[in-house]
Amino acid sequence: MSVIETSAPTVSAPPRAPGRTPWMTELAGALVGLLVLALLPLVVGDAYGRHVLIMVFIYAVVASNWDLSLGYGGVFNFGHLALFGIGVYAYSLLTKLAMIDPWVALVASGVIAVVAAVVVTIPILRLKGIYIILVTFGFAQLVMQVILSQSDYTGGTQGIVRIPGLYWFDHNMVRDAKFAYFYIALAMLALSTLFLRVFVRSRTGKSVVALRDNEEYAVSRGVSLVRQRMITLAASAFFTGIAGAFYAAYQRNASVEVFGMSLATIVLSMVLLGGTGTIYGAIIASFVLTVFAESMADFGAWRPMITAVLIIVVMLVYPGGIVGMLKALWGLATRRRA
Repeated sequence: MSVIETSAPTVSAPPRAPGRTPWMTELAGALVGLLVLALLPLVVGDAYGRHVLIMVFIYAVVASNWDLSLGYGGVFNFGHLALFGIGVYAYSLLTKLAMIDPWVALVASGVIAVVAAVVVTIPILRLKGIYIILVTFGFAQLVMQVILSQSDYTGGTQGIVRIPGLYWFDHNMVRDAKFAYFYIALAMLALSTLFLRVFVRSRTGKSVVALRDNEEYAVSRGVSLVRQRMITLAASAFFTGIAGAFYAAYQRNASVEVFGMSLATIVLSMVLLGGTGTIYGAIIASFVLTVFAESMADFGAWRPMITAVLIIVVMLVYPGGIVGMLKALWGLATRRRA
């Protein structure tokens, strides 16, 4: 009598998409980066240095969320900075006029920005190209005109001053050399980045990228263009509105300058220089551009021109931006080691 031995079939893990970093590796890298940022106050001890880092975190949140709609969604939403401005004024009015708790107003400002994003999405649901830019730019101008016209509440061109700031129990956040605001801004950046990366790696994120790469094929496979475009713009609005609210709480004033082209140009430069469709690229570029601009403060009027030349050179050599450059250098180092 013979006994036939059979071995259990081995089940192999599904293959990973080419060029896609395993989530455990990405999480480990993100935690290391967060730890490094958390230790920066030990190196940067002066209040001005921490102020620069706080502004970097704010820019990074706005730029990385813009990258979600622009880089991953392929929607050139030029009204993205209007969502930031809406967060600024929503927090200002909620805390100064409605006397709402600053932390509640911070979250409520993000929700209001999401509602505004849904409103601006309705006219562009089936538009493409330059028409999306025109409609969203018009939306930004409309919001600014509404704020200017309601000067009894918004202060008009004078803005709003003495806005209530955030608080942390009994800690004096005014005289701690911006220590508390630094860690609040860092926590905001960490939560925003986690949200964006989870969204991008989800099924919804994959369908958004599919629409960007081949809209006709994605729609034929059952992906709803209307629903996914609305979800993308709404998702990119929440932390953008919170960043605007935090900016108002930190600066303790609100001005229509947040709707200007100057800020929009700076943030868009961060998205493009870092590399669209990366999230991390916009964050890295926020550090590079802000620190680079601050280090050239003595150059006066030459500073923006030098910064523009830097962006042009990087984009010409590495169209993928800073992330593309880092990947190329990593590939070169790996080949040499092999």
